Amino acid sequence: MRIFLTGATGYVGSAVLDALVRAGHEITALLRDPEKGDGVGLRGVKPIIGELSKPASYAAAAEACDAIVHAAIDRSKRGPKVDRQAIDSLMAAASRRSATGKSAAFIYTSAVWVLGDTQGQATEDSPINPTALEEWRPEHERLVLDGAPGVRTAVIRPAIVYGGARGIVGDLLKDAANGLVRVVGDGHNHWPCIYDRDLADLYVRVATHGDATGVFHANDEADERVGDIVEAIARQVMLQPDVRNVPIEEARKKMGPYADALALDQIIRSPRARALGWAPTLHSVSNNVARLFEEFRNKRAAA
Repeated sequence: MRIFLTGATGYVGSAVLDALVRAGHEITALLRDPEKGDGVGLRGVKPIIGELSKPASYAAAAEACDAIVHAAIDRSKRGPKVDRQAIDSLMAAASRRSATGKSAAFIYTSAVWVLGDTQGQATEDSPINPTALEEWRPEHERLVLDGAPGVRTAVIRPAIVYGGARGIVGDLLKDAANGLVRVVGDGHNHWPCIYDRDLADLYVRVATHGDATGVFHANDEADERVGDIVEAIARQVMLQPDVRNVPIEEARKKMGPYADALALDQIIRSPRARALGWAPTLHSVSNNVARLFEEFRNKRAAA
């Protein structure tokens, strides 16, 4: 398949790119940094230099592809506006392609944080109650799912991603190695997590499965408490780090709504993803800390 990918150098997007290349697909990747174009080009990926906020820089390239995977995340204050603009532009490109009788699909990246505290198990069909950090996201999900005639649409909600040297779990590994880990709240809350390569495999399945529509959760279903994750990480460090539990009120003053997202208590299930034949290969953070530290160090050394 010909696949257009945004966020190809980001944490999630880079894993998706790796998986798509391994699967033998023809990839066009949107990049902001021209210097990174040579790197992806050496892997047989066609780089398009542009920005999400400037649709003219990528709309034609997106329209030429069978599927569009939107994995880019803008962390700035303009992020929700830029994301909405990207959805409108990419969906329009897919719609134009569909109007010519060609297959067209659009896969959007959301997050399990739109579910809020789950009060038990939550599947893809469970009601949403987004934390403040993600309060804008449900509208964007709905825009994608409502779609356009002839365009196959899907929303992937990744859990907290682990693997490599980036992300929330990567920060915990770094903090533990540096001797101080801060945990928002008492650590009794559950974090749904997913290994980056397993998450990427789900993107490939959704992008290439002609009947894959709707919402898909990506989660290893280990139901780990944050305190247990931190304890497992601490055991792998030569010098025991100091673990400090930060009251939510104090954390909010320093981190804003991100603190409430980290304090969510979530038990997530992924039945619709598993129905595609997808299953995670790693089943928890705690039981794979040695491996994750090795990946972390290798990625840092290669950077």
